[in-house]
Amino acid sequence: MDFEKPLAEIEGKAEELRALARASDEMDVTDEAAALDAKASAMLVDLYKSLTPWRKCQVARHPERPHCHDYIDALFTDYTPLAGDRNFADDHAVMGGLARFNDQPVMVIGHEKGNDTKSRIEHNFGMARPEGYRKAIRLMDIAHRFGLPVITLVDTPGAYPGKGAEERGQSEAIARATEKCLQIGVPLVSVIIGEGGSGGAVAFATANRVAMLEHSVYSVISPEGCASILWKDAEKMREAAEALRLTAEDLKQLGVIDRIIPEPTGGAHRNSGEAIAAVGRALEGMLKDLKGKDAAALIKDRRSKFIDLGAKGLAA
Repeated sequence: MDFEKPLAEIEGKAEELRALARASDEMDVTDEAAALDAKASAMLVDLYKSLTPWRKCQVARHPERPHCHDYIDALFTDYTPLAGDRNFADDHAVMGGLARFNDQPVMVIGHEKGNDTKSRIEHNFGMARPEGYRKAIRLMDIAHRFGLPVITLVDTPGAYPGKGAEERGQSEAIARATEKCLQIGVPLVSVIIGEGGSGGAVAFATANRVAMLEHSVYSVISPEGCASILWKDAEKMREAAEALRLTAEDLKQLGVIDRIIPEPTGGAHRNSGEAIAAVGRALEGMLKDLKGKDAAALIKDRRSKFIDLGAKGLAA
């Protein structure tokens, strides 16, 4: 990332010294390399101590950040994927199925972006079409019928805005998915693991408990889209990111989310194992908060949470 270039230069110099040492047994660069490593570590801490909203967007979009598939592989056992909306097709931007979390049966649903060119195209960069939201509705119905908690992992720039998606009822599908979130009588918890873009994210995150990774973002529109509308200039995305209040800290203060999940120094992409473990602990805690509540209480809790949005302000 742009703001990490000075850090990358120091890390590169340290690696060059080690490469020289490997090539010559007579050369000892241990002290010099250690000094560069210490300088790089201090710079990394300093860089991530006070990221601007736009830099948070860049971190949230980092291609090496762990994706939904990584979380499912690491945190869940006996995962059985369920495919299709039983109407049109299977949308690979949305993955979900039955699984066990800490040996408890659950339904897990999430956006998958992919981690290389081929998989990103296959998963449409995490931008779901109507059939993806209808698949999620079907899975939530199954969870409700069998009394299974629902866990959603949100990572999408937004719902797919293509012509075919609009023809097949994109906005209606998003609205129905959001409505289904409010109707099911089982615990529903959600984590924003990267980008939480617009209605495409809300359709999965209308939950009893919503958490965000420290450097993830959650907003009604991307900063570039906002800048294009307000200033007719996508290059004003930095100002838009500030205005959107899309960081975890702002959204916690506004009451939109319930908890912030700390990330490893340098972001989840630098230590995916630690980030995934932190999400696992947060999921465990959120499910524990909801344990023992009956269907009516869960639905009331969820509806009250979203009806009350806006009662808190940044100045409060």
